[in-house]
Parts: sequence; C-alpha cells; structure tokens
Amino acid sequence: MPKHFSLLKVKSRKALAQIPELRRAVDLLWRVARLWTTVWIILLIIQGLLPAAAVYVTKLVVDGIVAAVKQGSSWPTMRPVLLAVAVLGAIVIVEELVKAAISWIRLVQAELLQDHINDLIHAKSISADLAFYEFADYYDHLHRARREASYRPVALIENIGALLQNGITLIAMGVILVPLGLWLSIALVLSTLPAFLVVVRYALVEYEWRLRITADERRAWYYDHLMTSSKVAAELRLFGLGEFFRSAYAAVRRRLRREHLQMARRHSAAELGATVIALTISGAALAWVVWKALNGLVSLGTLALIYVAFNQGQRLMRTLVENVGQLYANSLFLGNLFEFLNMQPQIREVNAEVAHRPRNVAEGIAFERITFSYPDSNVKALDDFEMIVPAGKILAIVGPNGAGKSTLMKLLCRFYDVERGAITIDGVDVRNIPTADLRRLFTVLFQVPVHFDATLRENVAYGDLQGQPSTAEIREAIFAAGADQIVEQLPNTYDTLLGKWFTGGSELSVGEWQRIALARAFLRQAPVIILDEPTSALDPWAEADWLMRFRKLAAGKTAIIITHRFTTAMHADVIHVMKDGRIAESGTHIELIERNGMYAASWRRQMTAVEREMQATA
Repeated sequence: MPKHFSLLKVKSRKALAQIPELRRAVDLLWRVARLWTTVWIILLIIQGLLPAAAVYVTKLVVDGIVAAVKQGSSWPTMRPVLLAVAVLGAIVIVEELVKAAISWIRLVQAELLQDHINDLIHAKSISADLAFYEFADYYDHLHRARREASYRPVALIENIGALLQNGITLIAMGVILVPLGLWLSIALVLSTLPAFLVVVRYALVEYEWRLRITADERRAWYYDHLMTSSKVAAELRLFGLGEFFRSAYAAVRRRLRREHLQMARRHSAAELGATVIALTISGAALAWVVWKALNGLVSLGTLALIYVAFNQGQRLMRTLVENVGQLYANSLFLGNLFEFLNMQPQIREVNAEVAHRPRNVAEGIAFERITFSYPDSNVKALDDFEMIVPAGKILAIVGPNGAGKSTLMKLLCRFYDVERGAITIDGVDVRNIPTADLRRLFTVLFQVPVHFDATLRENVAYGDLQGQPSTAEIREAIFAAGADQIVEQLPNTYDTLLGKWFTGGSELSVGEWQRIALARAFLRQAPVIILDEPTSALDPWAEADWLMRFRKLAAGKTAIIITHRFTTAMHADVIHVMKDGRIAESGTHIELIERNGMYAASWRRQMTAVEREMQATA
C-alpha cells in the first residue's frame, strides 16, 4: 500500500507540474488570436447551453403530447406542443450554425497559433549558440519541439474548446437532475471517475515513453534521411548500403511498434474495466428511475428528461474525461516545446552602456594566450595560443588537420567564447563588442559553404542583404570570385535557380558552388576577410587566376586565409604554421623555405604533387 501511495503522489506531482505549461499554452493562444478567441469562447458557452435547453424542451414536448392525448386533439391543447417543437427545431438549427462558426474560428486559431509557434522555434534555433550543435541533447529537444509543433497546437485548441463546451453542458444537465434526486448527479460523477483515472495515468505513461524513445525516433529519421537524400545516393549505391540501412530502420521501427502496441493493449484493458464499472452504476440508476415511473411517481416527460439527461450526462462525462486527458497529454508534450524555447545561450551580450561598436580595424587583431576546448571534449583545440593579425595585411594559416586553424575563425566571430585569454580588435576585447557589430566586421568563406537552393542572384545577395546590393555589385563580386564564366553558361544567367530541390533548378559542380560562395563572401564589404580553404575545390589553373583577382580585392583590407595549399599561402604577407594548437613557425614564404622546417618540407611535397597534376591536365 505505501508503495502504491508513493507512486500516486509522484504521478500527482507530475500532473500538477503541467499546470504552468497549460497556462503558458493558453496565453500563447490569447496573444496571437485575442479577438477570435473571445468570439470562440462566447460561441462555446452558447453551444454548451443548447443541449440542456433541448433536453428541457423535449420534456415539455412529451408532457404536452401526453396532455393532448388525454384532453383530445384541439388547437388550444396542441398549440403549446407545436410551439415547443418549433423551439426545439430552432435550437437544432442554431446548434448547427454555432458548430459551423466554431469550426471556422478553430481553424483560424490553429493556423495563427501554429505559425506563431514555428516562428518561436525558428527564432530560438537561429539565436542558439553554435555550441548547442555539439550536444545530442540539443537535437533531442529540437526533435521533440518540432514533432509536437506540427499538430499539438490544433489539438490543444480542440481540447480547450471541447472542455469548456462539455463542462457547461454537464453543469446544465446537473442542474436539471439535482431537483429529481441529488444522488443521480453523484452516480453520474462516480460512473466516470475510473475512466478519468485511466486517461490521466496513460497520458503520463505515453509522455514518459515518448521522452524515452526520442533518440531512437531520431535514429529512425536519420536512417530514413540516408535512404532518401540525394547527397548520400551515390555512396549508398556504390557501397551497397541501401539494404543495411533499410534493415536498421526496420529494426528500430519494429522495437518502437512493439512497445507502443503493448502500451496500447494495457490501456485498452484498463478502459474496458472502467467502462464496465460505469455501465453498472448507470444501469442501477436508470433501473431505479424506471421503477419509479412504473409506480406512477414520475411523469413520462420527467422519465424522458431523466433518461436523456442521464444518458447525455454520462456521455458528456466520458467525453469530458477524454478532454481532460487529452488536454493533460497535450500540455505534457507542449512542455517539450517550452523546454526548447527556455534554452538560454551562453554567449552573453555586453551591456549597451559600456559596449564598443567599431566600424573598422585600424591596428589589428590579437589572440592573447588563448586556451579553448570544444564542448564535451577533453582535448584542447588551442593551448596558450598567441597570434597577431596586422591590419591591412594578408595572413595565411597552414597546418595539418586538427591543428586548430578553423577554430581561430570560430572564436574570432564569437561563435564560442574562450576559456582563458582574450581576443582583441584594436585593443578591445571582442566580448565587449555586441555580437551583431562584431560579425559585421567580417566576411567569411566557410570550409563547407552552404548551397542555397535559390537563384544565383539570391545566392550571392545573401552575403549582404542588409546592404540591399545592386546588380552591378553582385556582378562585381561574381567577377572577383572568378565565377563570371559560370554565369554565362547558366540558362537564365543571374536568375537561374540553383540546386535540385525545386523544379527547373540547375546543379553546379563542387568547385562552381565554392566560387558562388566566394562571391557571396566578397559581396560583403567588410574590413576583415576570412577564407577557410578558399581554393580546395579549384584546380591549379583556376587557383592562379583566382589569386590574382584576390590580391586586388583585398587591397587595404585585413585578410586571413586558412588553407592546406601552400601555393595559396605563399602569396600572403605573413604565414603562420600551426601544430597541436600552437604556432610552430612564422614568416614569409621565402623566409620559411630558407628555414628548412615543417613548411619547407610540406612545400616540396606539395610542389611535386602539383607538377604531376598539371602534367596530367595539360
């Protein structure tokens, strides 16, 4: 007994814990559709009262017919009956009109609420720290939020509406039944109490199960993505992975399906038991009423009233119980949404009163004894790292994979904060610059640039939407990136749709996509240019052409080039060679060759490879 009591206390606490979430969900609905919601509530009250009115008028019709039969059919005796029938007909018509109006308003509310919730998810997603993407927990939260946002708001509106309407109808039915015997109302409540407990319990059971299987669900989605994505299609076929992932998907789904069906079976058995109890209680109550009618203690109209009121009341109680259970379940699942929306970024904005808002880089950028590790990693990406980036110079950073080259760019843009040390721009710590102002100082070509399935013009313009670039500026950026020949080959030049997601799109090669991304980076007239592997997809001939254009573009600006290609690095004013999170060598290309260290050895290996590549393409 103590064990069951303890379990009941735990369940009760969890149920009560959802009240704030439900209140927050209702507040969302009120905020996005206040006028519609006001009209909706009024109509629900009317709809809730109409069934009780119909039951009462039915009693008048039955009693009137009995009186007319006894007194004979005449206009004075039939007029009240016909009037009651007319009122009953009017109630039915009004009920249908109100039902149609509520259905329309509910659709409007659902559309507004769903769009608002999706907007909240999008706002949170684009403002979340980059560090969030390092944790599986973030993807679990996002998965649950997105899964529930697609239909829970609509279900929530329907639950609230049904709860309000059925509650009003039930109260009205209770008012009708109480004068005929208080115990009838008590029996009505007792008959539905077991169903209420079953609904609440299994709402919580399903919620806890859904919470537990989030990772498995995401894995099934991942397998589905692998089998249907164009980016994976070639390797899937070449390595014969299709059947493997198909079997893996089926295994996950089989396990989830088995668990779900077991849970549903237990739920059905509990519901059956609750129904048997309800039928026993209601049967006893109705038998008592029939006995009274047979003994002439109640009229036929009253008997009809009690039968209809009790029958509808019990149906309403069951519906009400289901409404409460569904409302509780939906509030539980919407709690997932609010958990996601409550996630707070770790990158804190500086107080506006002490913030610096630089518009240029006059002296340079300094990395001062930086130590940094990625979230959930024990390995230091940078360890007591120091580096100066002089203003107006081109600086190249080279080194093996994992040396920390790309990490420098992420820290400079403040996608992450350093653990120790400071990054300064003209002596000002980047943490004292608002992130929006800080990032406006940079234009970046990322190592894996995004392929936007949009027109070529839009792909480039995304580099500086705030500046509303003209066609001439877009054309200039495309020329600087060496992508002008690509434009000439496209069917609609600048207005050609790129990618294959939408009808009529043209696909580009890896190297062509990289040039479009370069054009996007060049369009943004920022004082600092950061290029992460800008020539990795270019052949030696194209690389030489692009470097010549880049020198002109970077004139007077500060440029940081992260690259594996020493043929690109050699054109920089300063070259830093990184190894294990620190700078191993620094100097110009000539100085480093003469030093005959890491750089010189790698240079010789690359030159041999480049010569072979150029001979092969000649």
